[in-house]
Amino acid sequence: MIIDKQTKRYIATGFGLLALAVTIGAFGAHALKGKITDHYLTVFETANRYHFIHGLGMLLAIYILNQHANAKELRRIFLLFFIGIILFSGSLYILSIADLIGQSGLKFMGAITPLGGLCFIAAWIYSAVVFLKER
Repeated sequence: MIIDKQTKRYIATGFGLLALAVTIGAFGAHALKGKITDHYLTVFETANRYHFIHGLGMLLAIYILNQHANAKELRRIFLLFFIGIILFSGSLYILSIADLIGQSGLKFMGAITPLGGLCFIAAWIYSAVVFLKER
């Protein structure tokens, strides 16, 4: 399988996002326990779980679709997953620690979360459409 330079960057970014998910998850498990409420610890864990799932999903989609998609399609898929992780998981990470860092004004971040969810849904659907498209 031939993988071009840009696709290699997408895959490397996916690996980086997964390394970041492990790091953030370890931080949450060790540094946040007892410092934030159980509710916000659950929010943090949800953010981390979705971060992992969609980081892996990005890698899988890009790898599989490398042979089925053109450069524009791969870029769109990459961006939908990437932006989804930033908006969904990022907003929940911030929301869960807002009080801890003295930034309770960041509670509005919860309103951003669904935009990330929409990006995830779009990434999965678009990946399926690209995969099923006749070449």
